[in-house]
Amino acid sequence: MLSLGPLAFVAPWALGAVTFLPALWWLLKVTPPSPRTVRFPAVRLLFGLEAREDSAARTPWWVLALRLALALAIILAVAHPLVHPAQPLARAGEPLAVAVDDGWASARDWAERKAYLDEMLARAERADRPVVLITTAPPADGSPLTSSGLVPAARARALVQALEPKPWAVDRAAAARMVAALPRERSMAAVWLADGLDAGDGEDFARALQSLGGGLEIVTGRTARALLPPDPASPADRLLVTLRRLAGTDDPERVAVRALDAAGKVLGREEVMVAPGQDTATIALRLPTELRNRLTRLDIEGERGAASTVLLDERWRRRPVGLAGGGDPAAAPLLGQLYYVDKALAPHAELHHGEVSELLGRPLAVMVLADLPAVPGSTGERLEAWVRNGGVLVRFAGPALAHAASEARGGAPDPLLPVRPRAGGRSLGGAMSWTAPQGLAPFPESSPFAGLPVPTDVTVAAQVLAEPAIELNERTWARLADGTPLVTGVRLGKGWTVLVHTTANAEWSTLALSGLFPDMLRRLVALADGIAAPGGGDAALPPAELLDGLGRLTAPSGAAATLSDPARAVPGPRNPPGFYGDGAARLAFNLGPRVGTPSGLGAPSGATETRLGERAREIDLRPALLAIALVLAVVDLLAALALRGLLGRRGAAACLALLVAFGIAPSGRAAEADAFAMEAALSTRLAYVRTGDTAVDAKSKAGLAALSRLLAERSTAALAEPMAVSVETDPVLFFPLLYWPVTPGQAPPSAKAAEKLNDYMRRGGLIVFDAADGTEAALPALTAGLAVPPLAPVDEEHVLTRSFYLLKELPGRTAGAPVWVAAADATGTNDGVSPVVVGAADWAGAWAADERGRPLHAVAPGGERQRELAYRFGVNLVMYALTGNYKADQVHLPAIMERLGR
Repeated sequence: MLSLGPLAFVAPWALGAVTFLPALWWLLKVTPPSPRTVRFPAVRLLFGLEAREDSAARTPWWVLALRLALALAIILAVAHPLVHPAQPLARAGEPLAVAVDDGWASARDWAERKAYLDEMLARAERADRPVVLITTAPPADGSPLTSSGLVPAARARALVQALEPKPWAVDRAAAARMVAALPRERSMAAVWLADGLDAGDGEDFARALQSLGGGLEIVTGRTARALLPPDPASPADRLLVTLRRLAGTDDPERVAVRALDAAGKVLGREEVMVAPGQDTATIALRLPTELRNRLTRLDIEGERGAASTVLLDERWRRRPVGLAGGGDPAAAPLLGQLYYVDKALAPHAELHHGEVSELLGRPLAVMVLADLPAVPGSTGERLEAWVRNGGVLVRFAGPALAHAASEARGGAPDPLLPVRPRAGGRSLGGAMSWTAPQGLAPFPESSPFAGLPVPTDVTVAAQVLAEPAIELNERTWARLADGTPLVTGVRLGKGWTVLVHTTANAEWSTLALSGLFPDMLRRLVALADGIAAPGGGDAALPPAELLDGLGRLTAPSGAAATLSDPARAVPGPRNPPGFYGDGAARLAFNLGPRVGTPSGLGAPSGATETRLGERAREIDLRPALLAIALVLAVVDLLAALALRGLLGRRGAAACLALLVAFGIAPSGRAAEADAFAMEAALSTRLAYVRTGDTAVDAKSKAGLAALSRLLAERSTAALAEPMAVSVETDPVLFFPLLYWPVTPGQAPPSAKAAEKLNDYMRRGGLIVFDAADGTEAALPALTAGLAVPPLAPVDEEHVLTRSFYLLKELPGRTAGAPVWVAAADATGTNDGVSPVVVGAADWAGAWAADERGRPLHAVAPGGERQRELAYRFGVNLVMYALTGNYKADQVHLPAIMERLGR
């Protein structure tokens, strides 16, 4: 390769042909044009003519210049010029080792990293250099790290296209051992596309790459960022989220953090300006309690990655809790029964004080009764019905409850107590007294309090005892040191009744003064959603939904294992970040708090270091030169025809044919369009809009393919494989349905494409816009040029709900979002069929399955039942596109049958 500043030539020897251009100029100059054909006159006309010596005609100067330019373009194209070429690390034919950090820290600029790798491997392919591809993150299937071995550069390019970042850290120690095992017959240049972080093994890995003998170049991208979960005890009016920039940076940047619900809708958004040299920043998300309780996810806007995503479980929700009883708190606050309960729950719950009858008039998850006997009359019946419908009733003992137990001795038991209290209490100096206050025993594993540490300074001086019964042991959640129950609980219908056998203040015990008291109350409040001690104890939680390296929730793979110790677990192939547990207990296992504090990666001596995007991208001039040479050749041919006098009527036709051939041949677009139209027209098939996002396009293809197979199984509709469509260049009139996933930053169609799509809708085509993953804001700009009619939500009477299946909801991968179609008064054409269907449910994600029919993505919150409903909606959607509103005509069926009968 010959370099001349920013310009280089891959085959510089071809430039030697430039020296022959003067000789070519001389030959072209003295060579006359071909003789013209002239009708031969009669011989008699030749008599008397004088003979003279004819001289050769000269070639016009502009023809000379044209042909010299043509020759020069061909010479330069053969020399293969490049602008801003990357310097090779080795000679042509020598092997190249490419190491790629594909851990969580590479996700932020993964698209740029793949583009860089593709460009570098394209250069290796031109130089016929074999490549060894080395990845440093453990594989997702849990197998050991392995290299690709020496493969052609074209094969390495295909492997790179399949790479995605992993949601865990790299293992450079294992990668260094793998590099050490590579064969050393020849020296090998190395390029390391690093994530810029060093956990202590970066230098060893760099030395291992240098030992290959061909030099080392380290390329780093943008610094990684991590989002830390907010403290569950954040203030009631806001969530405090911490952003960390790892490895340090001197660049100021504005960062926006979004709060999303399970359907991907943005519930809140806040920005913060991170100053130069600042590594951490705190963002306050202010949300009402109703919205805060819907949160399932926080992420950095415009950035996809496992570390830039925080999943939220029940620990971050503020449930409404009612507090009743305890007397007047204003008289003596520290002596009030509910004072310590209020202080313990205020940071974690939405508290409401009042009488039981008043509290039952508002939506509550938990109700706390402090030293209140059985609630009589209709209020008691309402309270019992509330518990049976899913409420959690927590009752504290006290003198009033103990007295009521004595009065009710031998009578009917209180249905809102988990055990029957014994008449009288137990205290120091009483008939059933202790000689000393009792401490707490460890919590049993079956208790909601399992895993909480038991302080030694908590003592109980008085309690309400429970009558002995067979079920007492299984209903006891906490005991004193002597084995007597301190907390008992039992399921009542869908809810719980819980009794704490001592007071809620410091009158009978020091429990309310300890740090254990708030933790116990939080566990009891968590029972409102059926969660027994999330993250506590040694219970193993199975994987439910897991994050991939780009921050997307996916179904768990076969390598994912149960999570037994969340506090000490390290994200990896066996325990990726995500949601663990089942419908009754789901725990968010986040990557951000577990990334540690790695330092910046430094280049060892002898290695060169560059930054991704710092160097100008390589520009290949060969295609442009070949196109110029082809144009010049056509012009030269036309010039030759003109000089020969052949551009008459027939010559003009030949010139026109050449120009048409030139317009078609270079691009091959007409042939491609014919092949596309032939494939689309010969079989009925669905289509999806190509967005340019590889993951989104793959999901659309897999979803429509699975839906097509399902239609063949459940109906007589036989659909071929779906096709990808470019709205700018491809015809769309062949497809009954066009699925359009909306992605951030998607450019709206041009005026020509918009007119094509409008014509498609006017002629009966159906476009399904799916604005999943919070992209609803991009939909108005995307459809600005389209003739979208006024929309209305789909109701139970719409044909979409009964074109094949009878449906009451139309979910996808998410549920709850409305589905919009053309309003009834806006469908005057196409027999009243809507030309668009608009939703935000990620239908393709729910339909998508692999070749064995296994789902590729998890659905929430309804699981496989929701996926079946999504399939049924897909069938209805295709039937609606194929047959229109024929089901709506069934309203006329009785009249038609009556006429046929007559």
